[in-house]
Amino acid sequence: MPQYKYLIIGGGLAAATAIAGIREVDHTGTIGLIGAEPHPPYDRPPLSKGLWKDKALTSIWRPLKKNALTLHLGRTAQTLDAGQKNVVDDQGAVYTYDKLLLATGCTPRRLPFGDEHIIYFRTLDDYTTLRELALSGERFAVIGSGFIGSEIAAALAMNGKKVALIFPDKSLGSKIYPPELVEFLDRLYREKGIEMFAASKAINCDMRNGKPVVKILYGPGAIEKEISVDGVVAGIGVEANVGLAQMAGLKVDNGIRVDISLRTSNPDIFAAGDVASFFNPALDKWLRVEHEDNASTMGGLAGAGMAGRTITYTHQPFFYSDLFDVGYEAVGEVDSRLEIFADWKTPLPQGVIYYLKSGRVRGVLLWNIFGQVDAARALIAGKGPFTASNLKGRITG
Repeated sequence: MPQYKYLIIGGGLAAATAIAGIREVDHTGTIGLIGAEPHPPYDRPPLSKGLWKDKALTSIWRPLKKNALTLHLGRTAQTLDAGQKNVVDDQGAVYTYDKLLLATGCTPRRLPFGDEHIIYFRTLDDYTTLRELALSGERFAVIGSGFIGSEIAAALAMNGKKVALIFPDKSLGSKIYPPELVEFLDRLYREKGIEMFAASKAINCDMRNGKPVVKILYGPGAIEKEISVDGVVAGIGVEANVGLAQMAGLKVDNGIRVDISLRTSNPDIFAAGDVASFFNPALDKWLRVEHEDNASTMGGLAGAGMAGRTITYTHQPFFYSDLFDVGYEAVGEVDSRLEIFADWKTPLPQGVIYYLKSGRVRGVLLWNIFGQVDAARALIAGKGPFTASNLKGRITG
């Protein structure tokens, strides 16, 4: 029975930075990590970004301080007994701990059909599968236009593939961007050869003559159409993996609830990364954030907290995306239903989009402007009142 001072469930970025956080405080305490994937922790963003621009695969691996560290890979934690402080995995192995970190992440939502024909893109193995298909395949269907869908569609197109992008919204990014940016992206994707199926939904996927065929209802008239492709990718959202937390009687509400010290409702159990629900003081609301910056920062602090350091998580995470030769960084609530002020430095190539409510900045989108995340955070934390007139030029200069 493995016994650890610190046990981490999850093998992603939050888990990797938690190990570093523990080692900042405790150089010798034993650490065990249970990870469902067969790989040690790695960076996920390059899977839909840099690796398609010939970034080396070796660059994704996270450095780990390996002293007194044991990785239990290809295993899934099945039960958690918080009273006995033990975890049992899918192979029947029992682990005990003094402090536990739940960094269990999320699981992709799945369509009710075509399971064996669709890549629900999230892991290194998913990337490898799609990359191998792209070596010989020419046409691909991408279902969903969120981060995964929009980035994978762009990545495939940049690699000379024909792409059909199928999504339910009336236009690409309409829930996030101001109208002029929505129009720009729609035009950009079409110019890059992507076939855009807006206001559409996939209703079936099966194999015919050795190739996947996706059936969709297309456009406002719900016209039925079939698309024969060489591969199908879906990115239709994820669900937080809260099963172990619920089993242990921890508080769960859109993720595993943590306090400012990243402890759950059990003081010996911490949570971090995509699965953790935390209170953000700048926005005055509970958040669960599925992005790299949040996982990295939260994981590191949780590890230090497990090892006895007093920590507070008041971080305002940022997120980013690369779409062909344009990119952005963003902080806070980026929602087109809010009041929007677009401060263009150069119309459409560069600018700052402010999202406001009741005189407060709720979110900032830095479109092709980099290195200004801290300035954006300061505006979100500021009490204002903010208006278009006193925001103009704040960041664009």
